[in-house]
Amino acid sequence: MINCQFACSDVTIQNHSMQIDPMYYEIIEMIMISEAFPANSSDYFDGDGSSKYLKNTNHVFGALGYPFVTFEDYLNHGIYLTTALKCTKKDYLVSTKTIENCSFLLEKEIDLFPNVKVMMLMGDFAIKAVNFIWKRKYKERVIPAGSTYKIRNEKFESQGIRFFPSYTQTGDSFGIEKVKVDMILDDTRKAMEFMK
Repeated sequence: MINCQFACSDVTIQNHSMQIDPMYYEIIEMIMISEAFPANSSDYFDGDGSSKYLKNTNHVFGALGYPFVTFEDYLNHGIYLTTALKCTKKDYLVSTKTIENCSFLLEKEIDLFPNVKVMMLMGDFAIKAVNFIWKRKYKERVIPAGSTYKIRNEKFESQGIRFFPSYTQTGDSFGIEKVKVDMILDDTRKAMEFMK
């Protein structure tokens, strides 16, 4: 369990602890980082079959021919699902400082998995959080500034990891434009092909 030591005013603190069997640490090759923890903890990736985050993610992978249903299905295929923010947003946006604070927790989480080849950065919070981590650890910004639709087809690599910036797949019933859903599908397909 990774505990938060920060007191951010623009999020609601969560005490959700997702336990991962250490046997998965070595087999994880992809980390898909979405934006923020859901308002209802049962909607998180490790929730049951009615989990909103899992349903949306299953929709993406299912459309690409991967019939994943449970969080364990992803783990068994070398994919770890998480969020950049470990707490629930109070409003649509959060401060850069909150993202930076959460990046320390995300860094500890990423460090559990030594064999990661791919990171999917699903939304601006994920992109910013990973940039904070890479600046601290490696003195580099892995994803440049710019609109996701403009940079998503560029090649980003660092420390043996390929990064795919995309859009978040965890919104309310995929309440985003079809063009963004299509880009999420395309980015995920490319990431899965790279992982093979």
